[in-house]
Amino acid sequence: MEKSKSSFIRRLWSWVLRILRWLVPGLGVKRWFVPILLGTTLIGVGLGVLILDVYRNAPETWWLPVLSAASLRALSRPLRALIFGGIGVGLVLGGMWGLYRSILAPYRHPGRAVVEELADHRRRDRGPRIVAIGGGHGLSTLLRGLKNYTHNLTAVVSVADDGGSSGRLRRTLGIPPPGDIRNCLAALSKDEALLTQLFQYRFAAGDEGLGGHSFGNLFISAMADITGGFEDAVAESGRVLAVQGQVLPATLHDVRLVADVSVLHSPGEVRVEGESSITRFPGNVKRVWLEPNNPSAYPQAIQAILAAEMIVVGPGSLYTSILPNLLVPDVAAAIRASRALKIFVSNVASERGETDGFTCADYVRVIEEHITGSLFDIVVLNTNYEGTLPEGVEWVKGDPEQDADYALYMANLVDSGTPWRHDSAKLAEVLIDLYQERTGPLVE
Repeated sequence: MEKSKSSFIRRLWSWVLRILRWLVPGLGVKRWFVPILLGTTLIGVGLGVLILDVYRNAPETWWLPVLSAASLRALSRPLRALIFGGIGVGLVLGGMWGLYRSILAPYRHPGRAVVEELADHRRRDRGPRIVAIGGGHGLSTLLRGLKNYTHNLTAVVSVADDGGSSGRLRRTLGIPPPGDIRNCLAALSKDEALLTQLFQYRFAAGDEGLGGHSFGNLFISAMADITGGFEDAVAESGRVLAVQGQVLPATLHDVRLVADVSVLHSPGEVRVEGESSITRFPGNVKRVWLEPNNPSAYPQAIQAILAAEMIVVGPGSLYTSILPNLLVPDVAAAIRASRALKIFVSNVASERGETDGFTCADYVRVIEEHITGSLFDIVVLNTNYEGTLPEGVEWVKGDPEQDADYALYMANLVDSGTPWRHDSAKLAEVLIDLYQERTGPLVE
């Protein structure tokens, strides 16, 4: 008996606490309590006047023996008010509880209360304005982690890709390559379930005509034809995937990436055109640039950078994902002009044909050489070197002599399943911690 009583008290207290959570500041709920209570009160007063008028003139009847006029008159006025008030409050609360559960049931995650969903949504709405710049798998990994902290997230993506499905669509339809943008949209999707998997689906190489194409690439291409513009197609695709944030191209110009590559045991350098050709060409990349070499930036990307509270560059392929964004002159100028916290995330491991033998300082040096001058407040580097890397791939480590030139933050950032890549949750947590050290804790 005692055990069941204590269990009941615990359940009752838990229920009270859940109700009180609706009064937490920032949910946008309390403001609606006043009109609801006022309206309910006015309705109650009107009905009370009507009922009392009926009861005052009604005799003792068989149809309402409990709440008849005589029985009510036998009670004190405060007690009668308490009876009607208690019944009214119970009906209102019960109706509101059932209504909100019915309306919000399709949008709840299993095992989570609606108030928790709402609090989490509000917290992310008030999250910091973050711009992530890059491309490829590195940028997708970063976005997948950061979307858990803020909805004010913008990805600025390179459009220099000319290989695979993106390259074929670019040459055939004359649109910017959609591949990296598609990956970012999928990473920012609210629920990476069936629809996102469909967006990432790639047709088998043997399929005639469609072989090698990604469904998402084809979808964005078709949407560009329907809406009349590539940027509109990206925005509409984001709505389909319920994206938390936005994905913007660095430029809408048809740019090509060109590189000078030094070949082992050969004098001089070879000029290689096209991002896909650069990654396949045997040799060390010395310099890259865009043709045309002065493309105008996408205006919304510049606005996002200037309004950002934190700008994150990388991780990603140094020459073929990161630099193509920074080589758009207005993008680099906007980063310099921004008052945001500027962070560079170094890769966990080197990439064959691009950054063989690179240290963290080499990554920063190459960027500064290409854009002429320093750009970052902090450089983030992984310190966990456990795990087996693919053949020809090496850990990217710090250089004690050169690391003193900038603020370096080191932490365990690797994904245990694929140690040559970042763990999205670990990386996002470190970046948010660095932001909070500068601005204070995020509002809950």
